[in-house]
Amino acid sequence: MTKSRSPLLVIVGETASGKTALAIELAKQFNGEVICADSWTVRREVNIGTAKPTAEERAAVPHHLLDVADPDEDFTAAVFKDLANQAIQDITSRGKLPIMVGGSGLYIDGVLYDYGFLPAGDRGDRQELNSLSAGELLNKINGLGLDPGAVDTGNKRRLIRLIETNGAQPTKTGLRANTLILGIRPDRATLEQRITSRVDAMLAAGLEAEVRGLVERYGWDCEALKGVGYAQWQGYFEGTENAEQSHQKIIKASLDLAKRQRTWFKRNKSIYWFDAPVNWHDVVEFVTTYLHT
Repeated sequence: MTKSRSPLLVIVGETASGKTALAIELAKQFNGEVICADSWTVRREVNIGTAKPTAEERAAVPHHLLDVADPDEDFTAAVFKDLANQAIQDITSRGKLPIMVGGSGLYIDGVLYDYGFLPAGDRGDRQELNSLSAGELLNKINGLGLDPGAVDTGNKRRLIRLIETNGAQPTKTGLRANTLILGIRPDRATLEQRITSRVDAMLAAGLEAEVRGLVERYGWDCEALKGVGYAQWQGYFEGTENAEQSHQKIIKASLDLAKRQRTWFKRNKSIYWFDAPVNWHDVVEFVTTYLHT
């Protein structure tokens, strides 16, 4: 890493791995501000199920890119990249360290590797594609001769995007200069316990009521209601499942998300991994040594 570019610290890892807590402590230590790289916390009105930083955490350290889009608004990794770069410039201009933290791999990589994202698809075509099931979309992809490759075939948005771009991939560069990426790696048993405890806490905090209000205002087609912690309530609200089934589905969906995140970040050889719970002294020493501020 060189001193030719302003420093950027990045913290990645699976959901519920402890990224936010570490980011806040490092922000206090290094006079930093946090940029949230999460495809769900960007949305307003989805608070409990997205585990947004608390009011106390936001008061302790400024947070950026929370609540910047409506629940039903189109919001892409390309939009995030532009807003994140603006936030990095703003934080740096005030003599502070930008700390980007999150688990949305495409959002993070778009900034770190300067992705040249492809244009958005036609909204009418997208609505038509969105009416198809994941299986039907896969059949269409096969019919077009496209290779789903590393796309999550259970994620309709990813499948639709593959069709919209005709299989083209965004361009990318090498890693942004003067950028240090830390990863938090809890063991599987600990992560499962943390996820279960987090979901229990969300239910106790009123997640069901939050989801119900969103459904009443926007309907189930709302983009925010496709996220983990929200989509799993549909069967319960429609009377085909009980609350405990929704509870267990949220835990399973969270574990599945963690697995996808783990797979995504494992491919990046520029990440320096720390086992959780992290040794605070080791992390501070590492950042001090390797990030040119």
